[in-house]
Amino acid sequence: MAPSRNMIVATGLVVFASAGLAFPFYMASSKKPVIDPTKPLPPQATFRGPYINTGSRDVGPDHRTYTKK
Repeated sequence: MAPSRNMIVATGLVVFASAGLAFPFYMASSKKPVIDPTKPLPPQATFRGPYINTGSRDVGPDHRTYTKK
């Protein structure tokens, strides 16, 4: 490839990487919450819920039984 073509590809990669790194900061600084607290959680979030804190040892397991609604 020509050196000018390499420069275009390198610039594109830098712009793409910069956008990917800036995206979490943009989402964290937005005023609108990502998940609407007035609506129920989507099924994916409720399925993942029990597994998010599996490494925590300060509270222990939950021995209560929950009924389905």
